[in-house]
Amino acid sequence: MTNQVIEAYEKANPDVDIVGESTDGGSYWDKVATQVAANDMPDVIQMDEKYISEYGKRGALMDLSSINTADFAEGTVELGKVGEKLVGINIGVNAPALVANPKVFADAGVEMPDDATWTWDDFHKVAKQISEKGNGQTWGSVNVMSVDSTLKAWLRQHGKEQWTADGQGYEAADVASFYAWGKSLPDDGTFPPASVTSEDEGKALDQTLIAQSKVGMGTLWSNQINAMDKASGQDMALLRLPSQTGQAKDVGLWYKASMYWSASARTKNADEVKKFIDYLSNSTEAGAILGTERGLPPNLKVREAISEKFSASDKKVVAFMEKIEPELGPTAVVPPQGGGQSPDIQKRHAQNVYFNRGTPEAEAKAFYDEVKSGIK
Repeated sequence: MTNQVIEAYEKANPDVDIVGESTDGGSYWDKVATQVAANDMPDVIQMDEKYISEYGKRGALMDLSSINTADFAEGTVELGKVGEKLVGINIGVNAPALVANPKVFADAGVEMPDDATWTWDDFHKVAKQISEKGNGQTWGSVNVMSVDSTLKAWLRQHGKEQWTADGQGYEAADVASFYAWGKSLPDDGTFPPASVTSEDEGKALDQTLIAQSKVGMGTLWSNQINAMDKASGQDMALLRLPSQTGQAKDVGLWYKASMYWSASARTKNADEVKKFIDYLSNSTEAGAILGTERGLPPNLKVREAISEKFSASDKKVVAFMEKIEPELGPTAVVPPQGGGQSPDIQKRHAQNVYFNRGTPEAEAKAFYDEVKSGIK
């Protein structure tokens, strides 16, 4: 798709020659790190939330504040800011969600929950009902304790933030309560055993427990529902995360940029780079080619222009995003420099809790300290 957009731009601008680089996802960030270190970064790259502060604070990324973002949805432009500079232009908007497998619910005779009013206790009850009908073969939910977005929501629901301008916005005790809650559910049979959960986390999407109708619920980002529908062969349901109070306004959801367009601060083609990123971000022609694979276009005019081509899954995402828009919490601060490793660290310590290699309190402190030591 990216190459198609490049070809369309070159056709409209015959004096411009853009050379695309295709890189395997597993080695992409290693390659970017090497290129930046060698002062050989491409003029335009796809950037991720995990690394935008890392490269933005090192001065590797161009300030893109002059790019026209007037038609972007409220709260979607700021996601690319590091300090006072806009170093990433949002490519696609998504939000954290729970996905529910309707077949698992139907087979267990359990009603789909009302996600506008449910609490974490309700989530537990619903998941446990499914597990009790599953006879050790089907469970209510995957264990969400190792999921970064669930921890962020949990913190927000307790008056904290994962990240602030000063770094961590929480204490180890906040994570300990989350780990303790997460540990209680596999212990009572609500979640799959630790060994099953650990194996599931490394599987291809179509082989996961939820795609195989072996669990009823799991977490994902809203833009992943298209792939999940295809992998499962079902019309999966998108649900809000539960809250502490049973009120949707207290869930604390937020918009996340699936990716960003960023540019090298050392480019010799600054004007052309900005024109190309403007085209990528504001052109309905580019929007029609890119579609929704990277999330919903943040540019509302582009989104409307391509809406006739939306799949059933796309329309489901649009409905979900429109539903939660009035309930969104504050714009989430991107991870600080060095904070991008937090999800991997969280998962590792969550697994220690799963497998009884450490208590929730000990693993929460180890997680907190390890994240803190990595922040630069």
